[in-house]
Amino acid sequence: MSTTPAPSAVPFTVLIPARRASTRLPDKPLADLGGQPMVVRVAQRAQQSSAQRVVVATDDQRIVEACQLAGVEAVMTRADHPSGSDRLAEACSLLGLAPDHIVVNVQGDEPLISPALIDAVAALLYQRSEASMGTAAHAIEDTADFANPNVVKAVLDQQGMALYFSRAPIPWWRDGSAAAGQPALHAHAALRHVGIYSYRAGFLQQFPQLPQAPLEVIESLEQLRVLWHGHRIAVAVTEHAPGPGVDTPEDLLRVRALFTKG
Repeated sequence: MSTTPAPSAVPFTVLIPARRASTRLPDKPLADLGGQPMVVRVAQRAQQSSAQRVVVATDDQRIVEACQLAGVEAVMTRADHPSGSDRLAEACSLLGLAPDHIVVNVQGDEPLISPALIDAVAALLYQRSEASMGTAAHAIEDTADFANPNVVKAVLDQQGMALYFSRAPIPWWRDGSAAAGQPALHAHAALRHVGIYSYRAGFLQQFPQLPQAPLEVIESLEQLRVLWHGHRIAVAVTEHAPGPGVDTPEDLLRVRALFTKG
């Protein structure tokens, strides 16, 4: 009989990195969405998951105060972190999380993130003891997305572990692409990576100390550092694309309209 817990039974903490600096959308975490700052909306979605705790990790007192006003836990981290992973590693130490405790990194610009997806990514590390990280992907249905370098592709093995992530249209369907004269989709191969991650707190604290990988620098994809150093990433394949994130002023207007309608 299997002893793997259901996603709802997996104890884990959601950490949400949030910094004010953004070249395309200044003060993005504090952008108003239906009367609440975006980072609060993200935390509220995460609170609908099975997480034991939802914490915003930030470098700005205004974000801490906005979270406190909404009843969302927040911790102040250093302002000089080069990446969100470094910020979350510090948050693990500040919160005193045990090395084997599961942490899910939910990006601070995903106010429509699915609580069920958060649960599924957390459960991966209980199901796959050989994995150092978990993440998610879904099928690509549009050729333009497949060819778009801003859409990160994931290739998995038969056990659902990541083989590679790339901005390139991979896997390259040789026969179909040759016939079409452009990158062609294969129904059972093309997956779009979803930027949500689960870690054990101990690995998350070690990760920023790993040297950058050449492939990571070339592709500008931090998760390639994990594969380069021999760690494994388990991938939950979802049926549906996640709700839209907020990267640009245009994105903000679209998502703001959804909250206004609600």
